Amino acid sequence: MIKYLLVAGGAGFIGSNFLNYIMRKDESLHVINLDKFTYAASMDNIAALPAERHTLVRGDICDAPLLNEIFSKRHIEGVINFAAQSHVDNSISAPEQFIKTNIEGAFRLLEAARKAWLRAPREPKNAFAGARFLQISTDEVYGSLGDKGLFKESSPYCPNSPYSASKAAADMLARAYHKTYGLNAVISNSSNNFGPCQHEEKFIPAVIKNALNGTPIPLYGDGRNVRDWLYVDDHCRRGWVQ
Repeated sequence: MIKYLLVAGGAGFIGSNFLNYIMRKDESLHVINLDKFTYAASMDNIAALPAERHTLVRGDICDAPLLNEIFSKRHIEGVINFAAQSHVDNSISAPEQFIKTNIEGAFRLLEAARKAWLRAPREPKNAFAGARFLQISTDEVYGSLGDKGLFKESSPYCPNSPYSASKAAADMLARAYHKTYGLNAVISNSSNNFGPCQHEEKFIPAVIKNALNGTPIPLYGDGRNVRDWLYVDDHCRRGWVQ
């Protein structure tokens, strides 16, 4: 069983729901929660976490010295990267931060894990033979669904926004670190999540808020887009199996 787990973006929507789930399930687990606290993160999301097993680090996943310090101080055997810029509209109007956080941030985390866990390609250090890196991605890397059908792991990548392109790039980095170095890297491409702690800019919270306020409900394109939805707790329960 993993004792120390580094979770990037643990104060955001999916990350905080995962932490509240996993720390109830595994009472021996100590989590290092690295979060930059951009607008979508909140201390309220993690207020119920047990303080003795939850270490909050305010910082940026692009900060390589900080990541190296975290790995050097704790025997971290697992990394989950929830940290991301994720609002598609924002990626269209201001893509630069998506490129930095989603691509460079994933690279910095992968590189820090590689240095900590491997002595050489495909040669894990004795204490880290079971270490694993989980990159939380999205099904949007596959493009858009038609009226019928579904995405599979074998579906071709076809990102249609700077956001999905940045997540696709991060996926490719995780794959490359697995193939090149033998890093135990896994990618999760879930559909749209919804549930507690989700920022009000997201579609379902926005629909609910506008309906309660009697204001027009936003529609994208011609309103015929097809979306799959996954309740966040279902994602969390299946996202990390030791």
